Amino acid sequence: MVKKTFLAFIRLYQVVISPLKPPTCRFYPTCSHYGQEAVSKHGALKGGWLTLIRIMKCHPFHPGGFDYVPEEWPKRKKSNPHTH
Repeated sequence: MVKKTFLAFIRLYQVVISPLKPPTCRFYPTCSHYGQEAVSKHGALKGGWLTLIRIMKCHPFHPGGFDYVPEEWPKRKKSNPHTH
């Protein structure tokens, strides 16, 4: 249910708000398409988190470029206790 709500919100943005704005996305795929794929692939919570991280990177100081949704949920890097 939450997943469908997130996807509906993203689609609403794509249909109603996005056409009113000039095309300025720094990334491929666009953030809204990234969000659709992330939520579809990883669910509302994890996909929503990936989308939020992606949107936070959308600023003039980030180079942008190709940024695809990961196939699997990113693994946490384990710290090596012997290096501390």
